[in-house]
Amino acid sequence: MDPSYQQDPIFAKTVAVVCEVLKVKPETVTPQSRIKEDLGADSLDTVSLLMTLEDEFKEPISDDTAKTFVTFGDVVAYISSRKTATVTGV
Repeated sequence: MDPSYQQDPIFAKTVAVVCEVLKVKPETVTPQSRIKEDLGADSLDTVSLLMTLEDEFKEPISDDTAKTFVTFGDVVAYISSRKTATVTGV
């Protein structure tokens, strides 16, 4: 992700959700932050995070897709791609 990601509304909203669910400070959340290792999410936290993201973005996240998320950037990229697809009708 390029540095302009910080002005991206999807990035900002996703940071807010991560901070709320995982109880971390916004400055600790970067595209390179690993969900488990850096942000401290255990399996229950991960499920809660995914459910909250689905509610927030009105976009389902399959279990198979969720298993591919390693970093925060992975999550943002997925949501961004889905929101773009929804807007463009793909």
